Amino acid sequence: MRIVIAGGHGKIALRLERLLAARGDTPVGLIRNPDHADDVAAAGAEPVMIDLESATVTELTEKVMGADAVVFAAGAGPGSGAARKDTVDRSAARLLADAASLAGVRRYIMISAMGVDDGPAPGAEPVWAAYVEAKRAADDDLRSRSLETDWTILRPGRLTDEPGSGKVRLAEKTGRAEVSRENVAAVIVELLDEPGTIGQVLELVDGETPISEAVTAVAE
Repeated sequence: MRIVIAGGHGKIALRLERLLAARGDTPVGLIRNPDHADDVAAAGAEPVMIDLESATVTELTEKVMGADAVVFAAGAGPGSGAARKDTVDRSAARLLADAASLAGVRRYIMISAMGVDDGPAPGAEPVWAAYVEAKRAADDDLRSRSLETDWTILRPGRLTDEPGSGKVRLAEKTGRAEVSRENVAAVIVELLDEPGTIGQVLELVDGETPISEAVTAVAE
């Protein structure tokens, strides 16, 4: 499969690219910084330059054309202000959905975050509140596209850089806990192959169930 990944230089994205390339897929990492191209290529992906904050839907559609699926793994990241939480975590996710629809690419995996449906807690730090609102809006937009998009929303717990155990807890509700980025990437690979997860919002934490079994279970 040809898989286009928004935020192609992110920590989850690079792990995902390595896994996809290792099994013979063609991952494409969308990046805006040319200095990141070598890292993306080293992960086995094709680096493609585009700035999701300024690109038109036509420009992004050209990058997505011919893909079998798209994965939204972009984020404004630590140190960014409230404005970029909106332009990246909300607007870019919506732009990718628009472009995928125009390109005829139905499968869309969204990397979201736990608890965003509840909105920010009262008195939350303003930038964090903006992030939660942006992720909630992006998820709501994707869920509204069921006629045109075969979406799955994945909501990992607190991310770590620990080695992937290959075992997780994956469910509509898991409770808050940690999950390694390697496990997140491995779950995404399985989700891409499992149409039974289309239309589901799934939480993910490290656990005791092998990843393939966990994905099969929620697909049933």
